[in-house]
Amino acid sequence: MLRSDSEAKLIEQGDLVSDDGSYKHIIFAVEDGVATITLNRPDRMNAFTFPLGAELERAYARCDEDDAVRAVILTGAGKAFCAGADLGGGGKTFDDVEGGRSGARSGARARRLQAWQVRKPVVAAINGHAVGVGLTLAMQCDLRIVAREAKLAFAFVRRGIIPELGSHAILPRVIGFSRAADLLLSGRTFRGEEAAALGVASEALPAEEVLPRAQEWAADVAANAAPASVAIAKRLLWESVTETPAETMAKEGPLLAWIGKQPDAAEGVRSFLERRPPEWKLSASTDLPDWPGKDEG
Repeated sequence: MLRSDSEAKLIEQGDLVSDDGSYKHIIFAVEDGVATITLNRPDRMNAFTFPLGAELERAYARCDEDDAVRAVILTGAGKAFCAGADLGGGGKTFDDVEGGRSGARSGARARRLQAWQVRKPVVAAINGHAVGVGLTLAMQCDLRIVAREAKLAFAFVRRGIIPELGSHAILPRVIGFSRAADLLLSGRTFRGEEAAALGVASEALPAEEVLPRAQEWAADVAANAAPASVAIAKRLLWESVTETPAETMAKEGPLLAWIGKQPDAAEGVRSFLERRPPEWKLSASTDLPDWPGKDEG
């Protein structure tokens, strides 16, 4: 299973419960195998708060557990994706980050995941401005499609704090060390077109085309990609962020040997030769193999 031993134990003990589906700060919808999570504070340009973050993590876990979900889209309501942290606390906004995060997660212990931990592809449809945590949330997704006119910035150092959500590891791997240093150490603002040129995003489009393009990509994955194969490939991708090619290859070998013997491998070939849609058998939530080597989650 693509799950840590500690998390599995909590689930077995009943200390982690499924999401009840009620949200105040996001909108959650599923259609044709694609879940869309919309940050829903348009009056505040979807500025990030810890309650919003907790709901987002719960929604990601819901997507991870539900075999009907094959791909996930993260976007924002209104004209912005996420304009960064809500600065309503003034000078005390960042006084107690850990306390704020813990407080938002109190109560029923629903499973919570980050985008990179979801066993389905997660696409950030950056429909407008993405600043600070709004951009680091998007960097945790597997790919990003951005509005050309959107303003983006890893603005943390200009607010007297530092980038978070793994961005010091993720961004250099995505765009290279020097380009990451430029963006993280300056906190400068750049537009969607430059984001695509740098590799921060895969495409820059007019704002009104961003979500439809993400939906098109996600629908293709939902219809044609084998869920178990996608889950294994995604975990290998993200673990490679801190691994050498040799370490990744050591895992790829046994995983390829395993999946090559599964019914989806035969179905993938047959459906291609017979020119028909594939009918996948394996589940991303229940049918995955033990992970090679030490499983640290």
